[in-house]
Amino acid sequence: MNYTEAVEYIESTPKFTKKNKPENTAELIRRIGNPERRMKVIHVAGTNGKGSVCAFLASILGKAGKRTGLFTSPHLVEITERFQVDQVPVSHETFTNAFARVKREIDAMIADGYAHPAYFELLFAAGLLMFEEAGVEYLVLETGLGGRLDATNLVERPIACVLTSISLDHMEYLGNTVAQIAAEKAGIIKEGVPVIYDGRNPEAERVILSQAKKMHAPTYRYDDSMCEILSKTDKSIDFMFDCSYDKIDTARKLRITVPFLAEYQIVNSSLAAMTAQVIGSQDMAGVRPEVSAQRGETESGKKLCMISDEAIAEGIRQTRWQGRMETVLPGVVLDGAHNADGIREFIRTAADVRARMPVSLLFSAVVEKEYEKMIREICEDMRPEFVVVTQVGGARVVPADTLAEVFRRYTKVPVIAKADVAEAFEEALARRGDSMLFCAGSLYLVGELKGLLLRRGTDD
Repeated sequence: MNYTEAVEYIESTPKFTKKNKPENTAELIRRIGNPERRMKVIHVAGTNGKGSVCAFLASILGKAGKRTGLFTSPHLVEITERFQVDQVPVSHETFTNAFARVKREIDAMIADGYAHPAYFELLFAAGLLMFEEAGVEYLVLETGLGGRLDATNLVERPIACVLTSISLDHMEYLGNTVAQIAAEKAGIIKEGVPVIYDGRNPEAERVILSQAKKMHAPTYRYDDSMCEILSKTDKSIDFMFDCSYDKIDTARKLRITVPFLAEYQIVNSSLAAMTAQVIGSQDMAGVRPEVSAQRGETESGKKLCMISDEAIAEGIRQTRWQGRMETVLPGVVLDGAHNADGIREFIRTAADVRARMPVSLLFSAVVEKEYEKMIREICEDMRPEFVVVTQVGGARVVPADTLAEVFRRYTKVPVIAKADVAEAFEEALARRGDSMLFCAGSLYLVGELKGLLLRRGTDD
């Protein structure tokens, strides 16, 4: 089986299986040898921001000299984006070899009467094999959907659990209130394992703290008072991060440059910085003072993991994360915002830019999203100079003409419909002028544009 055949098989998986009980996935992971038990896992869940937090953490750990794996979803262009070792996606050959081994175990499981793993379960298993083969010490692991019943929650003893912003999304699976969704996300909390969380939503916070108390897990809370914005550009934000939060340090601040123009990345990068400090302090706990710090090891020879401020600041500064307020061309930004909270943050960023320069929009959405509400809020608060709409998502498509009709209910600026994504992008670029062009509304749109730019060789 070659790479193309492996991807085709995986992409066909939803056609003949649904999400399985955790016991089924546990059996697959057992059959491949439970590789996760030989790695230090940082488990990350949340509604928005979890992918960014994972990317910041992987970059920080890399700057600290740690061999680091990163497992995220979804991919934008190619499936290997989901599996990175030291911030580099795995090769086609590595992916194919891991999949072949997983496929052999799946065939044996089916012969023994087990169900075929679902799409995400299969990828999780293949990822664990790839990370183990690469000699990964730290694995930054993003949940798929939810947390409590997610395949990744089979990790028995992570070194830290991180809970990012929690809001209403995937309500058909996770619940109709923030509290219900938070309960699903907080299902990743393990006995005695530190929890680093976004404490800005009181409803979510109550659930997180309750679950942490049950699991005797220490908690570390982020809130906006910990950060002070120093300056902004159209590509980055400088801010001061207060490191004197409870249980870690006193009277110490760290200057951080986050390489994105969206203020929500201050929150995500701060959560990553807190996590790095927590796990660094954990690994140093109990080390006797007479052990030489210069040697970087205990008397038994075990390496220490004190993550320096320099590694944290430089790791954040050099983080690259596709499709989240990503500047891909001068004056052109891609953002994968596609739920209510994500769209609000997108609009907030675009409105902030609009105070300095005109803004314009290339937009698409898929059918299950509340796209009329998204469009109304964009027109009221972002107020673009013009809008180009297109269509994405295959079976989930909303026709470009339908999106254009909705936009025209809420704005009098020019609205142009182009069904073909490439044509829509060219139209938006031609009209951009001195405005900043935002391309948003769907990760499908971001993926299509990333692929288009890669084929043209112009993606930076």
